[in-house]
Amino acid sequence: MTQEVKALQAKTKGDFTSFEHTVITRRDLHPDDVAIDIKYCGICHSDVSMVQWQGSHYPMVPGHEIAGIVTAVGSEVTDLKPGDRVGVGCFVNSCGKCAACKAGQEQFCENGVIMVFESEDYDGTIQKGGYSQAIVVKDHFVLSIPDNLSLADAAPLLCAGVTTYNPLKRYNIGADSKVAIIGLGGLGHIAVQFAAKMGADVTVFGHSESKRDEAQHFGATGYEILKDPEDFQPLQGQYDFILNTLAVDLDLDNYLPLLKLDGVMCYVGIPSDDIHFNLFSIFGNQAKITASNVGGIALTQEMLNFAAEHDIKPQIEMIGIDDVADAYQNILDSKVHYRYVIDMSTLK
Repeated sequence: MTQEVKALQAKTKGDFTSFEHTVITRRDLHPDDVAIDIKYCGICHSDVSMVQWQGSHYPMVPGHEIAGIVTAVGSEVTDLKPGDRVGVGCFVNSCGKCAACKAGQEQFCENGVIMVFESEDYDGTIQKGGYSQAIVVKDHFVLSIPDNLSLADAAPLLCAGVTTYNPLKRYNIGADSKVAIIGLGGLGHIAVQFAAKMGADVTVFGHSESKRDEAQHFGATGYEILKDPEDFQPLQGQYDFILNTLAVDLDLDNYLPLLKLDGVMCYVGIPSDDIHFNLFSIFGNQAKITASNVGGIALTQEMLNFAAEHDIKPQIEMIGIDDVADAYQNILDSKVHYRYVIDMSTLK
């Protein structure tokens, strides 16, 4: 039996004032489905980008950092039950048969991963996201939230958490690693915590003194303000891994020489323009430039367990459903202090 639930939708592309309350229909439970009562939903910059200019299906219900409680399960679901604390991240379906899916990297599904909102599912329906009272999701894509991790704290980890955990894990960051994190915002402050708890020596690259103490609070042992070319010179050849969490243009010819031999610079913040650098900036250290795109379901579950075990938490500001438009503008204006989370009980 389908379910009618309240939701918040963006009616018009690029217009944050077009957010309005609505009612949407959630599908009947398939045998492998899980129904979830949404308690919290994080706001990610990619939500803003989709509403602002990337989306193609309007009205749009955004939201891909979903935390809630299971209310019902399909007849074939064996590992979840009503009352369980769960989360749903960026995607809710994939083919399950291609090489990427079999490797646990569903985000790269060769037949097209189905995102939690805006995507067209295999049956032709357009997905509606987490700015709603409830959602129905295939069980494979539902994550268990450990008891010692609050639902509100878990929500941003379902995107920002796995986005930063994945590259640190993939490049074997550990006790012998010297890591630099560019930026201490919504992604960066989580990345610092993960890298520090993995045992790495962590330095934050910032642009002002204002976040030095916060960087140390999250586990960084160093904080460098890099503005002018001469600021980079003393740091050349010091880092095994640099993670860029900012969606801004960087002068890579200053940053790449900071890597050790065979060091890696990874982007999780994607600038709007093409990147450019001189090959000689990596010629002397065989440095690599790469990027990382969220993470598969198994890795996301591993990340949640790691966060719970090591008391890693995002810094969140709780807002009501009618504050979303203002929150979007604050994100664009860089006025948010780390991460917004919507209390979905305010959706009446």
